[in-house]
Amino acid sequence: MRILIADDELLSRRLLQKTLERAGYEVTAVENGREAADQLFPANGPRLALLDWMMPGLDGPSVCREVRNRKQQSYVYMVLLTSKESKEDVVAGLESGADDYLTKPFDPEELKARLRTGQRILDLEDRLVEAREEMRFQATHDGLTALLNRGVIMDLLGRELARSRRERVSTAILMCDLDHFKSVNDTYGHLAGDDVLKETAKRLLGSVRSYDFVGRYGGEEFLIVLNNCNPDFALARAEEIRKSISQKPMPSSSGPVPVTMSLGLLLSQDWGYRPVEELLQEADAALYAAKAAGRNCVRVASPDNSVADSQTKLDEPVRSRG
Repeated sequence: MRILIADDELLSRRLLQKTLERAGYEVTAVENGREAADQLFPANGPRLALLDWMMPGLDGPSVCREVRNRKQQSYVYMVLLTSKESKEDVVAGLESGADDYLTKPFDPEELKARLRTGQRILDLEDRLVEAREEMRFQATHDGLTALLNRGVIMDLLGRELARSRRERVSTAILMCDLDHFKSVNDTYGHLAGDDVLKETAKRLLGSVRSYDFVGRYGGEEFLIVLNNCNPDFALARAEEIRKSISQKPMPSSSGPVPVTMSLGLLLSQDWGYRPVEELLQEADAALYAAKAAGRNCVRVASPDNSVADSQTKLDEPVRSRG
């Protein structure tokens, strides 16, 4: 555990540093309050701090107040060291944001015991933060694939479309569906089907940029949002995504599973100010067209009902999704 010591008295600072290093702490020692605050502000700074009350620059309580005003940083457990003993001083120190208060001269064993209490509190804080982040992740991501869930990616799509209209750029919407997925479950089993879905999610994420969005729309259907996508390259990018699925069988608990994907592509600049739901219906219609064309291909939604082709089919033509 890293710990910060702030004390303007050189002898006191060195004695305290040696005591804590023998106790197993990694010690950073500074001689004034301004340096102490600067050390505690970064996200990777010490989480424990021993602050002398009287210091040049900033005194101990002022350091506590500055640290507490930084809302985004991890919690820092701070102990004030002082010769002040009045109840008013104790109250003032704790109200400044200090977690504990130790009067000089102090017993080294008592100091270590109080620091161990601070470590337990920091451990509890970390577990609470981890649990909160896990709950947030579960609320926004699909449980099987860890992709964005339907509600979140729909919200992000709406925001991205609004942004692209303001900035006069194009957003590409890709509605994607695994071909014959029911037969995968029937032939290889549902556990293998889950493996295929997870591998599909991994490949989709690997085929887009870090600022694009990929979500599980439902079942074996996925929604991809390519932000600020140059229309001249949108079809080529859709083809790359399709090939990432079809070129190599998916690993599963039942062995390699060959899978292909059909995609419906829509470019927002071609459709003007349409509601999100309407654009998704058009992308879905393009996906149906890809299925009807034989699957394992891309079709582009066009306002004049024309369909732009990509490399076609490996399967027989059909008129239902799957």
